[in-house]
Amino acid sequence: MTRGADRPHRTGRPAASLPVPVSLLDRSRTRVGETPAESLRATVDRARRAEELGFRRFWVAEHHAVPGIASGSPPVLVAEIAARTSRIRVGSGGVMLSNHRPLVVAEQARMLAALHPGRIDLGVGRSLGFTAPVREALGVSSYGQDRFARDLADLQSFLGDSGPVTAMPRDVPAPPIFVLATGAGLAVAAERGLPVVVGGPVLAGDLAPLGDYRRRFRPNAACPEPRVIISLDIAIASTTARARELVLPEAYAMAESRATGVFGPLRPEPPERLTAKQELVVEQQLSQSVYGTAAEVADQLGELVARTGAAEVLASTSTYDRAALAEADAALAALDPA
Repeated sequence: MTRGADRPHRTGRPAASLPVPVSLLDRSRTRVGETPAESLRATVDRARRAEELGFRRFWVAEHHAVPGIASGSPPVLVAEIAARTSRIRVGSGGVMLSNHRPLVVAEQARMLAALHPGRIDLGVGRSLGFTAPVREALGVSSYGQDRFARDLADLQSFLGDSGPVTAMPRDVPAPPIFVLATGAGLAVAAERGLPVVVGGPVLAGDLAPLGDYRRRFRPNAACPEPRVIISLDIAIASTTARARELVLPEAYAMAESRATGVFGPLRPEPPERLTAKQELVVEQQLSQSVYGTAAEVADQLGELVARTGAAEVLASTSTYDRAALAEADAALAALDPA
């Protein structure tokens, strides 16, 4: 985003800070007691606050037929957010190439880039629908690494005007592409010379794939060196206990989905007594999150950045209490080194 005079001046910065920039990813999580439309409007409002706080990026996500997530069309939501803001970069975290033809994705990205020059990011991934009925409705039951590599190459060719047809509108600078990566995705991203976004499960495991990504990376004019963004749930509060309360609703929803197959709206507390197996899922989810006071979070993220060599942190935080989420966003923004 624009810096200097256009960037809000912050006062009262805490002693703790991060060594890299921070951004936000909002999945338009629904809450018990509110409609999906209200959830989408809350995402737009959060993006406007994020710009005021000085975050560099605000990304949205693609999920289909999931009760707990209102956003199924990143390009539409990105268009609305970009129209309601003026400086912050807006993008997708991400568009699933398994569900779309590369030409359509390229044209959507170019349309957004034409309307909002220099502010659009294109994050892409390869995840399939959450359940078998969703995958059937989307017409995609499998999507391997080879197909992803071909589609990603086609997407780059359309955005670079080297494809068999012209992605319209023409003469629009291509928005940067980011790959939401697992182990296989990291290999494809390295081959294509693209930056990657890696999430909690990857960060909690063996980091060797990140080393492989860097070794196999093919430099290019758009991305001359490997670039890693780490994405995870981050919650800052006045105490560690309160911050833990903020990440629990997401953990509860994950535990419930493992038992029912339905990823539901956020609740302030679990709907019923958790089984021992669900308790383990909750603890696993918490272990992949960073939460605590501002100083504690700065220390934890600093260590994680040092281990991964990350160039940026993308906070995917959601919680039931929207007011507390806004406060946590403000506290996270205050840790930004810029």
